[in-house]
Amino acid sequence: MRSTPGTRPARRSTDRTTVRVGFIGSFLLIVNLAVALDDAVSRTGAKMPIEHLVVIYLENTSFDAYFGTYPKAQNPPGQPVFLARAGTPSVNGLSETLLHHNPNSANPFRIDRTQSFTCNQDHEYTQEQLARNGGLMNRYLEYAPGWKHDPRAFCPKNSAGRFKTMMGYFDGNTVTALWNYAQTFAMSDNFFATNAGESTRGHLNLVAADTYGVVCGPKKAMYGDVPECGPAVASGRIAPPSNGNLGTFNKDADPYWDVCSQKGTVALQGRNIGDMLSEANVTWGWFQGGYTLSADGKCVESHPLEAFDKALGIDPATDKLLFKDYVPHHNPFQYYASTANPKHLPPTSVAMVGKPDRARHQYDLAWFWRAAESGYLPAVSFLKPAAYQNGHPGNSTPLDEQVFLVETLNRLQQLPEWYAMKLTVIIAWDDSDGWYDHVMPPIVNRSKTLLDFMCGAVTDGPGARCSYGPRLPLVVVSPYAKENYVSGVLMDQTSITRLIEDNWLDGRRISVISFDNIAGPMDDLFDFREPTLRTLILDPYTGNP
Repeated sequence: MRSTPGTRPARRSTDRTTVRVGFIGSFLLIVNLAVALDDAVSRTGAKMPIEHLVVIYLENTSFDAYFGTYPKAQNPPGQPVFLARAGTPSVNGLSETLLHHNPNSANPFRIDRTQSFTCNQDHEYTQEQLARNGGLMNRYLEYAPGWKHDPRAFCPKNSAGRFKTMMGYFDGNTVTALWNYAQTFAMSDNFFATNAGESTRGHLNLVAADTYGVVCGPKKAMYGDVPECGPAVASGRIAPPSNGNLGTFNKDADPYWDVCSQKGTVALQGRNIGDMLSEANVTWGWFQGGYTLSADGKCVESHPLEAFDKALGIDPATDKLLFKDYVPHHNPFQYYASTANPKHLPPTSVAMVGKPDRARHQYDLAWFWRAAESGYLPAVSFLKPAAYQNGHPGNSTPLDEQVFLVETLNRLQQLPEWYAMKLTVIIAWDDSDGWYDHVMPPIVNRSKTLLDFMCGAVTDGPGARCSYGPRLPLVVVSPYAKENYVSGVLMDQTSITRLIEDNWLDGRRISVISFDNIAGPMDDLFDFREPTLRTLILDPYTGNP
């Protein structure tokens, strides 16, 4: 059974997935750390004992695709073994009926580590609504077709010739690290994308709690009568074209204020969480792989699928399939003039990371580590991996995603802020990529437009904002996370926004129509009364200790 709020599975002092931090003769040190923490909270104005939040934002998976069979793994010979701890709670995952008698035209099936380079799939706003078919959840093969980017990509078809990759799932032999983090910390099985649709919508909802406010953009990417922006510009002082109307962002397109953007671009107006943190003098930053430009001002850095190559016995140095590291439409702050850094200018010094200067709080990932390991860890940090490690089907794999995730968390757990119990990490994803999930999202915001399918008889607020979208994974790694716990409280991507607002901004919301107003709080994942200092150092390739 799932752990209920206020209860915890029995703890063990040591086991195969947890390394307790033992300070011999250090009781007074722990007491002093707690006192120092209380003092620091009063200085920073944080409402919870979380002084530093790191949000790791990954790409394109559903809950069932990563946790559908949790905590039971197949454990074939020669692969990382996952064995659940005693007392591990169950999740709302794939039942025997759903596994073997699924309402779709193909049953779910396990994808092996050696097959983990899969098709990208259709995951547009309307298509995802059609796939869930009003709650029957039975049209995924018809409305989430995949396509091959490379002959090595695993893209199986059913007997009728339809792609069925979206019905696949990974288990604890492939997403091993995530299953281990869930064992030692906390996860949710009731967390949803704020809207259906592609990556940019998920990023905008994280930082602005809305996809409305488009000033200009390509017709195919918008709902609403707004002009085309045209090509990207190199200065935030250049205003976008406007006809006085605002639209809703509907489909991936690059930001107007970014020299790396391609073709049709998009500009938005309104506040985002960065604006609010800056107004409150709270340090923050968006850190993204590949953000640093080459000497001639180009976005050119690229990588092969290193971990996947190694799993197949291939030398990554010989792999000619390369993916450009920086993806402009994965950087939500570049859509707003107030937070954009069009030329990707670096900060003036490591001491200015997180503070107002020419970088406008937008940085390469390397600057995060320079700041964190020099004592300048921002209060709020968003980490976005390079494309080859972001988990996105078609340009990444769960194995390459795991390397980024584990190496990042291993380093974070060595920081003084971790041992002082001031640091919390949230691992979240931007959208589902069309992967199957058997849970129908609750309709909390109706939308009846030509882009919508069975999302209410009326429209609440601006159109094309049907909420919620697909169910996604969520894992919290923190001394304050409940241990080996699964939360069933309803949450969405803007619950993360709300946590930031509640902790640092006195509960202020972004706008009167933004989804942070109705987002479920994340409190159920935490136990602030009885924190436990834990470290879990994993191998980035196996995902095990």
